[in-house]
Order: sequence, then C-alpha cells, then structure tokens
Amino acid sequence: MSLRAKLLEVAGALVSALRASRKTRLISGTALGLSLVAFGAAGVAPIAPDAADLPVTLIVEELPVPDLNTQIAALSPAVGQFVAEERVRPGDNLAALLERLGVNDPQAASFIRSDANARPLLGLRPGRRIQATVDGDGRLLSASTLVTENRDELKRLVIQRGTAGFVAKQMPFAADSRVEMRSGEIRSSLFAATDAAQVPDAVAMQLVEIFSSDIDFASDLRKGDRFQVVYETLWEDGEMVRSGRVLAAEFRNAGKTFQAVWFGRPEDSAKGGYYDLQGKALKKAFLKSPLPFSRVTSGFAMRVHPVSGQWKQHKGIDFAAPTGTPIRATGDGVIEFAGNAGGYGNMVVVRHGKSYSTAYAHMSRIAARRGGRVSQGEIIGYVGSTGWSTGPHLHYEFRINEIARDPNSIVVPQAVALAGAELQQFRRVAADMGHRFALMAGDSVQVAAR
Repeated sequence: MSLRAKLLEVAGALVSALRASRKTRLISGTALGLSLVAFGAAGVAPIAPDAADLPVTLIVEELPVPDLNTQIAALSPAVGQFVAEERVRPGDNLAALLERLGVNDPQAASFIRSDANARPLLGLRPGRRIQATVDGDGRLLSASTLVTENRDELKRLVIQRGTAGFVAKQMPFAADSRVEMRSGEIRSSLFAATDAAQVPDAVAMQLVEIFSSDIDFASDLRKGDRFQVVYETLWEDGEMVRSGRVLAAEFRNAGKTFQAVWFGRPEDSAKGGYYDLQGKALKKAFLKSPLPFSRVTSGFAMRVHPVSGQWKQHKGIDFAAPTGTPIRATGDGVIEFAGNAGGYGNMVVVRHGKSYSTAYAHMSRIAARRGGRVSQGEIIGYVGSTGWSTGPHLHYEFRINEIARDPNSIVVPQAVALAGAELQQFRRVAADMGHRFALMAGDSVQVAAR
C-alpha cells in the first residue's frame, strides 16, 4: 500500500469518528488537521532514490611523485651521520682504531694526541669499548669511552666537534656495582687457581697485597691451599667494565686460615683497611717479602760468598727475579740512602722510626730520592745485578739498631685494632661476609648481585 493510500484511510477513519459525538468530533477535528499537515508535507518532500540507481562517476587524477634524488635529499639529515662501536684490540694504535670506526679525520687525530683530556684514549686497554659518530665524509662528530683515572675510579671521556673545533671532557661515571663470590684451590700456582675460578688478575693481585704480611706467595703456597674471595665488579649496559675492590677474602695456607674484611671509616668509606673477623688489623709494620713473586736463593746464614769465595755470614736474604722486577718498600718510612754503595751496587735504605731500617741492594734502577717518604708497598726500585752480583736478584736486609737480623725471626708490631662504635659497625659487616664464606664452603662458587 502506498503512502498516499494509507493517509486517505486514516483521514476516513477520523471523519467517521466525528459523527460519534461532539466531544469526540472536537478531538477528531484536531487529529484530522494534523493528518492533513502531514499529508501536505509528504506531498512536497522528495522521495530519496534507491542507492543502486544513483549514477557512478569515475574520477582519475595524477599525483606528482618526487624523483629519487629528491627523496634522498629529504632523508639526508637522517642518513648523513653514522654511529660505530669498536673494541680496542691488543697492539692497537690510534690510527688503526679510528680506521675501524670509519674516521678519516686528521684534525681529530691531532686533537686526541695533543689534548690532555683526550689523550687517555691513546692508552685504552684491550677490550675497552669506544663509540663514535661520523659524518658521510668520515669526519669525527663525537666519541665516547670509559677511562680509568686510578684503580678505584672510572670516568667517561667525551669528545665533541663544535663550531670552534673539538672539546674533550672527562665526567664522573656512575657504573652499576655488583658483588661476586668465588672460591678455588691451589694445584700449581695462585694465578692458575684464580684463572680456573674465573677471578680477574686484578683481584688476584689484591689477594697477594692483602695477605702479604702473613704469606710469602713465592715460597709459602702449598698444593691443596684454598681461597675464597668476595669482590666488587662494575658494569655498563649489562657488560662488566672492570673489577673493583676486594671486600672480603679467606686464605687457607699450610693448615692456617687467614681472613680479611674491608672496612671503611664512617666519615670516608673510600679510606679504610683490612681486618680479620674479630676486628684486628691485618696490616703489619712490615711485609714478609719486598717482591710479590720470587724465590729465595740465599737465606740469612753462613755461606761461601759467590764472588770473593770467602766463608762469611750472609746478612740478608737474596730473592731471584728477572731484571726490572719492581721492588716494594716493606714498611712506611723515610729514604735514608739512595745511590751506589760499592759491592751492594745501586741500593736504597729506608728508615722506619728510631730502631728499624731495611736495605735493598743490586738494583738496576732506583725509583726513590733521599729524604722522601714512602708507604708500605710503594715501588722504590727495580731488580738488577749491579755491584758484586753474579746475576739479577735482590739482596734484602732487615736491621735493628743498625745490626742485620733475619727478617723471618722478627715479630713485628701490628696496627691498632678497631674499638667502640667502629667495632660495632665492623661486626655487622663481618657477619655478612662470614655468611658469604659459609655459602662458598664446599667447593661451590657463588655469584650474587648487590
């Protein structure tokens, strides 16, 4: 039924209703009027055609596409710089390193060689990472790497090209610090054991320094000796940058157990020392040996002198070592003599207070000056064969009131132990390290993150 027919049917129904009553006729009249209005609107409103009947017009328009050169030019700010990363290789020099980084920039090479802040890049250790940003012509725009200022501090070296030339800055580097725990057993040598336990050589050398007052690592080590060590490592982007300080260590040598825990002063944690678990300082007034690794060729005893052939008292200990091996002062003191002493060759004498002195003879080179102060472990010279000597070695004397004595027979004083509030703080640190020692007991190697 069409819309018009429906409207006529409704109007007819309304007219019939008007005949029913007066009241009804009034209402019906109103409804009839509204219906006529609707009918009129329907008569003038256009009826929308079916969408399927609408005409379809196809419009074709060509859009301009930039050529390849235009596109490359638009992308040039993004592709005009390249970032490269390389690791320093053994035997690398600056030219080889820059070449692998894609740098062809004589101005940059000259700056690195001449600038004090940039020059440490010349001495990077193998394995150290360096990042560089280079433009399309091989010019260095920036470079960044880590440099070691001393054993306990890393800095980030940043080199940048500006409008006025290059600028180099060394900024503090906040590395992620972790704590690692390792244990091992001596089967042939200390370094073979630390290598097997994946302990860095720098940590192994710290072990030697820590226990050098109690253990001569050249002659006292025995097969079956064991060690446990807790030490810091510094990390960047998930990769270890270097090892840090030994926090605690335990060494079992010839049936004796030696323990050490690092404790820094509350006012300055960078300054401190090593103590046993009871808070007694490990540092003694004198080291057991002036050379970390050597063998004794002649002790403190009567012997036939190798040059004169006379039977006489040997007033010191001879340590065989290659020429150039560093010689350490065995105790704090003042250089009393540094020069040539006839049959002793190049010799250094260190005065330790009123009663004690130590002498170091046959040096190839002296690294101390008379009147200067030295600290325990500081290098004062290098092994040689000067004077009455048949080969490179160190003649070491320990003197009390100017009389030579056997160093192995002397009981030397120890540093003062911790007490009071410092001892209470140390005990908390020692308890943690003692727990770590317990975790490592029984051939297990544990690694933990701080």
